Amino acid sequence: MRYIVIGAGAVGGTIGARLFQGGHDVLFIARGSHYEALRRDGLRLITPDSAETLDIPAADGPVPTHDGDVLILATKSQDTVAALSPWPTALPVVCAQNGVANERMALRRFENVYGMCVWLPAEHLRPGVVTANGHPYSGVLHVGRYPQGVDELAEQIATDLGKHGLVGRATSDVMRWKHGKLIGNLGNAVEALLGRVDGMSDVVTRARVEAMAVLDTAGVAYATSEEEAQVRGRRVEIRPVEGSERGGGSSWQSLARGSGSIEADYLNGEIVLLGRLHGVPTPVNEVLRREADRAAREKLPPGSMRLETLRALIDERCAT
Repeated sequence: MRYIVIGAGAVGGTIGARLFQGGHDVLFIARGSHYEALRRDGLRLITPDSAETLDIPAADGPVPTHDGDVLILATKSQDTVAALSPWPTALPVVCAQNGVANERMALRRFENVYGMCVWLPAEHLRPGVVTANGHPYSGVLHVGRYPQGVDELAEQIATDLGKHGLVGRATSDVMRWKHGKLIGNLGNAVEALLGRVDGMSDVVTRARVEAMAVLDTAGVAYATSEEEAQVRGRRVEIRPVEGSERGGGSSWQSLARGSGSIEADYLNGEIVLLGRLHGVPTPVNEVLRREADRAAREKLPPGSMRLETLRALIDERCAT
């Protein structure tokens, strides 16, 4: 079985590297300078314990496929449709992405779609280099069929993930875990806008409380933070990597790279959408979605907004 990893950034690069180290056939799909670095030099995977260059094949677009290929989609949600469009719809697709909208987008064209809930702290800020800060494992990954269930392929993927440096868990309710992760990811926009500053946790808490009220009203099940802590335990502790100071999560990295886009529409925006569908106000997440989008569009660096400014925008929105 060959794993074709579409999007070889922080998450995709780490997953592909660990699968490769576990003895599996892996192909990276990447773009631009990152693709050129992968093709020329291989992937440099840096962890708290080691730094290794892996000669993993890479391509910058679709390649001929065969039975047994599995697509692992690790792009940002805003790129899902474009990333999947060139690939044969007979292939199974695993959505190793934040948010909960990707699986539904994929299911419009692909018959066999799998969700993956990703707990994997990693960074990709330089071409050809991925830093994975998790220890003793780089990540814990739940995988299951979408919308629910576990089959032979889900079990095989979980087993393969667990062969080197990752913990794979086949689960029949993967979207419940992904909705729990969504609640946690609502703070990504706050971190991207403010950086890590005193007082930011209050804004994050308000966004999460608002989200849980929306999910409860909509009847959407989600894993709790207590469940997550119990499963994760001390398997994925964030540790420093020599010569590399950890900057921030996925949204922070989008601003740091000046990519021009950010995933807030599929994180905070998912809560806004559900709120509008079910008549629940979501002013906190609406402001976070709007301001994160603006920062990405204007290519502002992470931490470019003051906490007082963000609070004022939220209070203004709450009052309308």
